[in-house]
Amino acid sequence: MITQAIILAAGKSTRTHPLTVNKPKCLLQVCNKTILEHNLDTLQKLVKEALIVTGFEGHQVTQRIGRKYGGLRISYLEQRQQLGTAHALMAAESKADKRFLVLMGDDLYSRNDILKCARNQNSVLAQKVSDVSQFGSVTHRKGILERIAEKTAIPSEGLANTGCYALGKEVFRAISHVKKSQRDEYELVDAINHLASKSNIKVEISEGWKPVTYPWSVLEANEKMLAKLRPLKKGNVEKGATLKGKISIGKGTVIRAGSYIEGPVAIGEHCTIGPNCYIRGSTAIGNHCLVGNATEIKNSILMNGTHVGHLSYVGDSILGENVNLGAGTITANLRHDNGSVKSSIKGILVDTKRRKLGAIIGDNVHTGIHTTIYPGRKLWPNLSTIPGETVKKDIEQ
Repeated sequence: MITQAIILAAGKSTRTHPLTVNKPKCLLQVCNKTILEHNLDTLQKLVKEALIVTGFEGHQVTQRIGRKYGGLRISYLEQRQQLGTAHALMAAESKADKRFLVLMGDDLYSRNDILKCARNQNSVLAQKVSDVSQFGSVTHRKGILERIAEKTAIPSEGLANTGCYALGKEVFRAISHVKKSQRDEYELVDAINHLASKSNIKVEISEGWKPVTYPWSVLEANEKMLAKLRPLKKGNVEKGATLKGKISIGKGTVIRAGSYIEGPVAIGEHCTIGPNCYIRGSTAIGNHCLVGNATEIKNSILMNGTHVGHLSYVGDSILGENVNLGAGTITANLRHDNGSVKSSIKGILVDTKRRKLGAIIGDNVHTGIHTTIYPGRKLWPNLSTIPGETVKKDIEQ
């Protein structure tokens, strides 16, 4: 019986910049809770202990989670150099049980899928995707793993490796056979391939895995989690406000008169919403946020401490912590030609395959009044715009 999970949360994500310039990806908020917390919630009553391997900005993880989370004991191990997933798992060798689960700390997993993995002596969780080129590709014969292949440049349908495994301590011996990959890292999949050549590893098929690869993946994960939202109203809703659908309102939050909210929408604690604003579905607003008069928010994430000034529009966008949008700020989210929005990732223009995508804004950004931001553009943490500025290109530090 597996009673322990090892969560790999040490990596420094650059594909999700600017959201992860100054924080680990596992601490990005989805439906007003970090990705890591969602996974720890999923593990409740499945295991008794979680070992979290930290690295980049690891102190933020320990401060956020602590030594106990719900019914889980939490221990931390540090990967001092980010040399790949196999190297990260090795950091947990001294505290690992005979058998354990392994999860990636920055992807979302369902309870049923983790249970599928845990029922086997050794197993890999894979999910059918339309384009497996972004992930490791899993091949099997009658449900027994043949190989996990590296990413390819050719888009094709296939089984993607989700990064969830049930393993035993023999994986640490397999890691000793691993050499650095083309990415100059020690890859856990290479160790698992080595194990697969010696013994059977079961392939289980996932239906609930949600990878978080790019900034817009966070929006997709947010939509998925909000679809499961349980309505909760702890705050104060003034007379004259209209609430429709599944809406969660945290304690100390005030929904002022004239506000119109269409769920699913999650609003955290100690927020001020309105008056006379319009908040549309698939929006998550964190704690201590403000949404001003005559402002519209649609399918977006506002992280803790963020203020959106009056007469603004935020659509299909992600705003980091303590962002302040000056009055009249507009995030454009639709191209004139109705084509899919493209966004620059590490200097390469990537097709997001989204018809609508607004701004991706890092922590502590301030915009001047009447700032306009082109679709898919990104602003790095701690930057500002001047009044009336039009943001046509990413603004980086």
